[in-house]
Amino acid sequence: MTVDVLTHDEETASAPASAPEVPAAEAPVTESASPSSEGSPEPAAEEEAPKPKRGRPKGATASTAKKTRTVELILTVTGTADGEWQAELKNGSKWVAKGLEIPAAAVSRAAKELHSDLSGPIDEVINQARDAQAAKVAALEAELEKAKQALAELDV
Repeated sequence: MTVDVLTHDEETASAPASAPEVPAAEAPVTESASPSSEGSPEPAAEEEAPKPKRGRPKGATASTAKKTRTVELILTVTGTADGEWQAELKNGSKWVAKGLEIPAAAVSRAAKELHSDLSGPIDEVINQARDAQAAKVAALEAELEKAKQALAELDV
């Protein structure tokens, strides 16, 4: 506040308490002010610059948070209907590993560790492969029994 504002008791007393403070440049001039002071510029110390608002400006969509460095690793796990699984790992554009054979049980455990949404479909594929292998074993055992019988008949 300036001295000019403080000398206007009747104007400031009638103003409501929530009214904003009038800057010195807009305050009415008192009768005690001399006409020679009108032409002289006021000192820079008396001028109050508006304070910048705190927080994020409205409409600003850019984040000021510190960005973390991300690493791109691509793990590809492929399986066949026979239950053979392979893994490949790529770091950016460089291959780290290609064609690594992985047991189906390890794939199932890894999927369960990662997320239940992953383990369900993977377990279905593994179960289908298990059923196919069991059918293949049953067919081979039946063929083996026929071969044993044929061998026994030849041994008379």
